[in-house]
Amino acid sequence: MKKTVIITGGTGDLGQAIIDKFYRNDYNVYFTYFGNETKARFIEDNYPGITAIHVDIRDYNQVREFIEAIYLKNERIDCLINNAGIKKDKTISFMNQKSWQEVIDTNLNGTFNCCKFVSKYMINQGHGNIVNISSVSGIKGIEGQTNYSASKAGINGLTKTLAKELGKYKVRVNAICPGFIQSDMTSNLDENRLLEMIPLRELGSPDDVSELAYFLAERNSKYITGQIITVDGGLMI
Repeated sequence: MKKTVIITGGTGDLGQAIIDKFYRNDYNVYFTYFGNETKARFIEDNYPGITAIHVDIRDYNQVREFIEAIYLKNERIDCLINNAGIKKDKTISFMNQKSWQEVIDTNLNGTFNCCKFVSKYMINQGHGNIVNISSVSGIKGIEGQTNYSASKAGINGLTKTLAKELGKYKVRVNAICPGFIQSDMTSNLDENRLLEMIPLRELGSPDDVSELAYFLAERNSKYITGQIITVDGGLMI
């Protein structure tokens, strides 16, 4: 029986790379999207059998319903990749309450909602993998990202705690912290300035993250849990 993976935030560059990796390794792939229906349908058209689901991961009940539907259809959920996330960068002096709340609600609360309902099924089936896409911002803190850094630091703490809670059920939980990855989220940054900060002197690619996400979902990593793994070209050294 084919394994089943849920990938949130599938229409961004990183989400698409993760979708591609799991699809090419014969998973049943379900991905969520919120705003970009055109891109979601494009992905469905180019990956026969894949399923796009419009859902607001901030909504507790919507998340419960779509995860339950996937489990009932497949009788298993092998992996959850919490990739959905947004940025609304400003220094705290100029950040309004709405920008703070939207980032926390999407990045942190959305991750909690998905972990909450997936974990129930993974506990019952006695196995599973959760991979949270965090950020080096959640480790180091980056000026102008109080909301984003706080949300990602929260995801790192959530990851470690869930790994302890779920380990006895053979459910592993890890987080990936990308550095500067070539994507729609870094397209407006000064690349030359970034390269000066990175020992490898190059930006990462979405595939660098998707390869690790797949590794953490498979048995080759069966003794790895509760880890916060950077993919950053040495940025955090």
